[in-house]
Amino acid sequence: MALADTLTAVGTAVLARCGARPLGSHLFPVWPGAVFAAAALPVHCVPGDNLAIHVAVAQAPPGSVLVVDAAGDPEYGYVDEILAVAARMRDVAGIVVDGCVRDVGAIARTELPVISAGVSVREPGHDAGGAVGREVLMNRGQAPTPVRRGDWVVADEDGAVCLPRGRVTAIVADAVQSVSRDQEVLDALCTGKSTIDLLNLDASRVAGWEGETVGAGRSAERAG
Repeated sequence: MALADTLTAVGTAVLARCGARPLGSHLFPVWPGAVFAAAALPVHCVPGDNLAIHVAVAQAPPGSVLVVDAAGDPEYGYVDEILAVAARMRDVAGIVVDGCVRDVGAIARTELPVISAGVSVREPGHDAGGAVGREVLMNRGQAPTPVRRGDWVVADEDGAVCLPRGRVTAIVADAVQSVSRDQEVLDALCTGKSTIDLLNLDASRVAGWEGETVGAGRSAERAG
């Protein structure tokens, strides 16, 4: 299985548990089903201007994802239908923008996976500069996450995460094992076992704990 397929199959929640860095809990897919895993091309926008995104789309390697820092003034629609179509034609895998987008319905129709912080009808300028290919900081002011060219970025319905390029192999290996362990727990739950027992939780810390799980009680009743 190709790396991108493995990453999307594992999912962002498991990857984050295994060392991938969240790009911000405020970032969500613009349309349901927007999923991708690809190498990052960082983009820094001057506040209120998206010229750098146009430049990035024009020179992006096929299959890459644009990771856009627009947090200096996020309340503009930095990505619109025109950019989405242009990105599609360049075989861009997706766009993550720490800022807003516009033309949401049209973006969805292009089927370009786009992750953003929200929606704004304000049109940005196209002439103030910016930067492409240089390290950016996502989620500024919260828990800033650096993204460098060649880092891997994965996005799905839970958000977006970054795998630093030097740690991809280790994170993927841990994530695959974690998925296997999760499946064992899920299988056990379907036999009637409790998360208290399966995850070795100390239920006595919770006021009102009665000393046995509901599942165990029901099993005892059936046995009697």
